[in-house]
Amino acid sequence: MQNKSYFFLFFGFIATTIFAQVEEINPPDYIKTINFKGNTNESQLPVLKLGAYLDLEFDALNGNEDDYYYTIEHYNFDWTPSVLVKSEYLDGIDNQRIRSYENSFNTYQIYSHYKLTIPNEQTKRFKISGNYMMNIFNSDNELVFTRKFMVYEDLAVVGVNLKRSRDIAYIESKQRVEITIVPNSIQLNNPKQNIKIAVIQNNNLNTAITNLVPQYTIGNQLIYKYDSESSFWAGNEYLFFENKDVRAANTGIQHIDLEDLYHNYLFTNYSRVNRPYTYNPDINGNYLITNIDADNSDIEADYVWIHFSLLPDPSDPSFESKNVYVYGNFNNYDLNKSNKLIYDKIVGLYKTKILLKQGFYNYKYVVVNDNGSINEGAVSGNFYQTENNYKVIVYYRDLGKRYDRIIGFGEGSSINISN
Repeated sequence: MQNKSYFFLFFGFIATTIFAQVEEINPPDYIKTINFKGNTNESQLPVLKLGAYLDLEFDALNGNEDDYYYTIEHYNFDWTPSVLVKSEYLDGIDNQRIRSYENSFNTYQIYSHYKLTIPNEQTKRFKISGNYMMNIFNSDNELVFTRKFMVYEDLAVVGVNLKRSRDIAYIESKQRVEITIVPNSIQLNNPKQNIKIAVIQNNNLNTAITNLVPQYTIGNQLIYKYDSESSFWAGNEYLFFENKDVRAANTGIQHIDLEDLYHNYLFTNYSRVNRPYTYNPDINGNYLITNIDADNSDIEADYVWIHFSLLPDPSDPSFESKNVYVYGNFNNYDLNKSNKLIYDKIVGLYKTKILLKQGFYNYKYVVVNDNGSINEGAVSGNFYQTENNYKVIVYYRDLGKRYDRIIGFGEGSSINISN
């Protein structure tokens, strides 16, 4: 009897491990500037049409010219592993070395710049749509980092409209996403059961809304007009800086030092919670690598220590004890010790420094509560007027099928949000 109990415990552990939702693994400190994109200019979370290309670029700062390898895995809509074997979703082979790399040129920080493009000679194409994960290994077969991406088929028109919240308590601070799905070359069977969607704000999977069910149908249209269920905190426009010329004070940079590497000190930021909203165009958390003196910024842009500082909210005495982080697409919205700000009692500021490649960067400050939840508006505030980008991804699993297809993809912006 006791052995049987151990068997069930072991089986339960294996089942939990196998079917657990997969999370992205962020890289060690010597891997920087992971630029992951499809046929758009965005540098994270590619959503590409079936047949389009996929680019992955990153820098290794250890100066070893190491070899790196990639594998590709297919996942269900909820990021649990699919049951498909590799030959069912991939034409060609993976587990191949990334062959394209160049060493930095004329930079204080030496690094090797790696680039992978799919399709290539070994990995020819993705056969099917769905959720995918790119895994990068070193020559010792150790997993270095992973990145998620999506491949979709153009089988449905996805309309995305942004509205203010219908709840008076949140009308000034939240944005509501209304969605219409119209299949154009596919018959949807039992859509309330077989259709799943993911709504993503500014490429941040950490705050994505999933598993919304169509509220009603009109003909073959699926209508989503929820209030709280499809609402996001609106946040505020991202802060930004640019250091395409490391020897001169650029936008957002107060002063510059040169030690072993250049150090750029940003102007001190402050809490915007109790201040009026001001429209300040941004690129919704993204970044762009640029160097004014370079012919090829991939290998000629240098790495610079960026010094962030934040003035605590004077109206909140407890603010000095909060866990404050700075993040954006530049670090895949990760929260770790490298982007956590430390409160300096002597100067009365939160401070940190992060090694970043020259370019134009969006960033924001967030607070992590004691229970681990993220409060993105604790420093920036939440204003319904904020311009945010929203992606809607539509999954469909027909009767008897073994995987979740992505049959439609739509985008919307809150630049013209309405009541």
